[in-house]
Amino acid sequence: MNEDIFTEFAQGKLAVGNERIDLASLAWQAHPQFAGVSIKNLVTLAQTGGAFSCHLVKIEPGEAIGWHSHPASIELHEVVGGEGVCRTERGDISYLPGSMGIMEVGASHEIIAGSQGLCLFAKFVTKAT
Repeated sequence: MNEDIFTEFAQGKLAVGNERIDLASLAWQAHPQFAGVSIKNLVTLAQTGGAFSCHLVKIEPGEAIGWHSHPASIELHEVVGGEGVCRTERGDISYLPGSMGIMEVGASHEIIAGSQGLCLFAKFVTKAT
């Protein structure tokens, strides 16, 4: 898996207003529901007034983020390394570096890593009320 750019972001810097955050200081966390999935929360809803969040996601080879949906947000996946597939109710999306997928509000989907694992940015924009 080519994680060069993924690693750069994981160890980069984030500017939020006057605050500067060293992203290397943010911990990787095991996904609370799906084994073999790690998340680094780069931008949280708390930092953006509930409007937006951004996360690095690592899925180990052969592992998956099972079927789920986000009833209050649009989700954008940007594939940075590895390979896999995003299954949706409308069909499968091949995930290779440079691929992107947008999940509409409430759209069910699952993400399955291939033999190289999968690295992606997941960004969530909260639905306007």
